[in-house]
Amino acid sequence: MTNATTPPPGLRDFYENPAVPLAAGAGRTLRQARLLADALDAPGQVILDIGCGDGTAAAAAAPILAGHRLIGVDWSQDALRRARPRMGAVVRGELEHGGLPLADGCADAVLFSEILEHLVDPDQALDELRRVLRPGGHLMLSTPNLAAWYNRALLLAGVQPVFSEVSLRGIHGRPGSEVVGHLRLYTARALRSFLTASGFTDVTVKGAPFHGVPRPLRLLDRAACAVPGASSILLAHARRR
Repeated sequence: MTNATTPPPGLRDFYENPAVPLAAGAGRTLRQARLLADALDAPGQVILDIGCGDGTAAAAAAPILAGHRLIGVDWSQDALRRARPRMGAVVRGELEHGGLPLADGCADAVLFSEILEHLVDPDQALDELRRVLRPGGHLMLSTPNLAAWYNRALLLAGVQPVFSEVSLRGIHGRPGSEVVGHLRLYTARALRSFLTASGFTDVTVKGAPFHGVPRPLRLLDRAACAVPGASSILLAHARRR
């Protein structure tokens, strides 16, 4: 039997594959960076981009977060190799096995973009994020929405929801063709409850569009952001208690 905190065989190899996407949509990255910049109350804050991937998102966010120190963290050696020229400061570490090689309360803010849905043990991961944040520190998290407006329609039609995956080898029963390794999905209500139970407070959730929505439906997808519970992507901001 596989331990619940141990990635299934092949999962690490999957994420080390250079063909697996390592960056989210640029628009979402910029919106998240603006939300964090507005939340930070002083210059020179330490921001950890945990799950930084290839550093594309951090490079896009850097002008918005100018004046703060941005450090990339990932456990993929391939990702860090690609991120280093874009970020400079990178650290190899993981959330689920032994924790991050970082001191308690070392960060003023954590960016955690499109990572939660990939984790075997999200409880342990949020415990670790809370540990490295100072009291009152900011968590800025994004994750796909299980209850996105089109997923509601797909489920009614008996179709597997977008973002959900039943295999690491191929797509089965849902639109799309790209396997990205999603293990868990959240609704806005579930995400708020989970963050609160994990030691965070002042939890707010906003909506963001998904770059993979077909072009004819993108105006509708952007309009859905006004109702976070129906949006494609959930953007959560919370503070460490």
